[in-house]
Amino acid sequence: MKKLILLLIAILFISCNNETKQTIELEDVPDWAKEAVWYQIFPERFHNADPSNDPQPIDMAGAWPYFVPDDWQVHPWTSDWYKLQPWEEATGRDFYGNANIRRYGGDLQGVIDKLDYLKDLGITAIYLNPIFEAPSLHKYDASMYHHIDNNFGPNPEKDREIWATEDPNDPSTWKWTSADSLFLKLIEEVHNRDMKIIIDGVFNHTGTEFWAFKDIVENQENSKYVDWYTIKTFNDPNTEENEFDYEGWLGIKDLPEFREDEYGLVSGPSEHVHAIVKRWMDPNGDGDPSDGIDGWRLDVAEMVSHNFWRTFRKWVRDINPEAYLTGEVWWEDWQNNKMFNASPWFGDQFDAVMNYRFTRAVKHLVFQTEEIVGPLGFIDSMKAQYADYPKDNIYVLMNLLGSHDTERLASLIVNPNNWYDHYASVKDNPDFDVRKPNAEERAKQRLAVGINMTMPGAPFIYYGDEAGMWGGDDPDDRKPMVWAEFEYEDETTHPFGKERPVDKVEFDQELFNWYKNLIEIRKDNIVLSLGDIDFFVIDEQNEVFGYIRTLEDESAWIVINNNPNLFSLDYMNPELFPMDKSVSDMITNEGYKFDNRKLKAELQPYQILVLK
Repeated sequence: MKKLILLLIAILFISCNNETKQTIELEDVPDWAKEAVWYQIFPERFHNADPSNDPQPIDMAGAWPYFVPDDWQVHPWTSDWYKLQPWEEATGRDFYGNANIRRYGGDLQGVIDKLDYLKDLGITAIYLNPIFEAPSLHKYDASMYHHIDNNFGPNPEKDREIWATEDPNDPSTWKWTSADSLFLKLIEEVHNRDMKIIIDGVFNHTGTEFWAFKDIVENQENSKYVDWYTIKTFNDPNTEENEFDYEGWLGIKDLPEFREDEYGLVSGPSEHVHAIVKRWMDPNGDGDPSDGIDGWRLDVAEMVSHNFWRTFRKWVRDINPEAYLTGEVWWEDWQNNKMFNASPWFGDQFDAVMNYRFTRAVKHLVFQTEEIVGPLGFIDSMKAQYADYPKDNIYVLMNLLGSHDTERLASLIVNPNNWYDHYASVKDNPDFDVRKPNAEERAKQRLAVGINMTMPGAPFIYYGDEAGMWGGDDPDDRKPMVWAEFEYEDETTHPFGKERPVDKVEFDQELFNWYKNLIEIRKDNIVLSLGDIDFFVIDEQNEVFGYIRTLEDESAWIVINNNPNLFSLDYMNPELFPMDKSVSDMITNEGYKFDNRKLKAELQPYQILVLK
């Protein structure tokens, strides 16, 4: 009996320890994310490797603007972006009236074929915009979550046949389509290259073609899914008017919102999302998540309750304790240019957010020509973030400089005095400049990338920025990827017929090499990923400053000349600079020396030194 009691005590002790361990694992960030270099792919515009699966009018049914011209065709990949094709001219609409009808045919085979390009660039983690079945080009209007969009796979017609054999609300009936299987192959190929992959989870709303919503439209109050959405009024069949009304995301009827209660999504959609998490994180259900995705980017996360995200995190970490969760927690008040402090989402919900606060800080430092903040303003912005967020979360933030929802980095530099992400295209701002960056603006881009690769947080590249692409806010930030092997038409057209320069569109190898070199420097020097940071200002007026990254006995000094002029550096800092130590700039391999705690250097315009 005594031995039995001791055995029970031992089991209880182990059990308690395991519970503690699980709690810690639930709240910890995954270690791999601290050294990640992210690359965002907008699948429809990345690479069309398989024209046989290109979208057809049937695939666009239910997507805004709800019509497809008779002579519609998949758009030529290499054409002048703003130039209308004959079928577009026939609509009588301008460029922006046609942009959402365009399809370029990007697919998952195109992503697979370009994985070695990403590996060569130095990418370690990929984030895919939505890939679930949806009629739009952007896929934020899902018609189902349990299948990959059939136009991203090799056999769209066969996939439609498979859909018809299933009950979408019963996971036991779900099958694997050709598009699903190709996505699983993509996951395998990514993992074979020691890279990670996450996908977009859009669980606040669906599209109007979503199977449960369509059932409500057909059966009204008699639908078994009637509680999934917030229905305001049902249609009265005895009247000519259709009174059916419901809650849409931000009032947009194209995107009906799932209903929530105090626990988050109500039980129907919540259980369905749980099944979706299991399907894509452990596809064969064997308890080994290595064949599944490595995490989620969660759309409009602030519009879904904290309670649901707490549950969601448990679902995800039960499958893969090393999975990464990042939220789109962004504008608290867009009209007044106020961004969220995302700290309430960290710990028991997300590991990170898409860090648009970082972009804005870099913009105000490097690009702004009015209301310049200078080094001290930039340092204050970064210290405010570091004060808001736990240290581990800071290291895994997605430090982006552009995305599918903002003007591209290059066009942010060309149009420096806009509020970031405000009226950031010629569609919304007639003064927005659609041209290609000049040489000085490219120098600013290189400096911004240098800052991104040497500060705490995971660097994040939006597809094509490394190739030299430019463009305003949606849809102009979603041009087809510029590849070195293609020859592109010059951009000569303005969407509203205004004069503009002729801009040559081609892969920018020099810029690509800059990105690649900085990524390699970051990956080869763990201090740039995991080190502490201390700032120093050399000359506020001339905007020369820097920071030191330290990790145990390893150090790196970053010195920045945010100035269009040459700067002769002759600077002493007894607290930060070692005495009589030779160092080299890891970018140029040029040697320097700290002589009696003084650093001397000739800094070129917009130069960044990474000294070690």
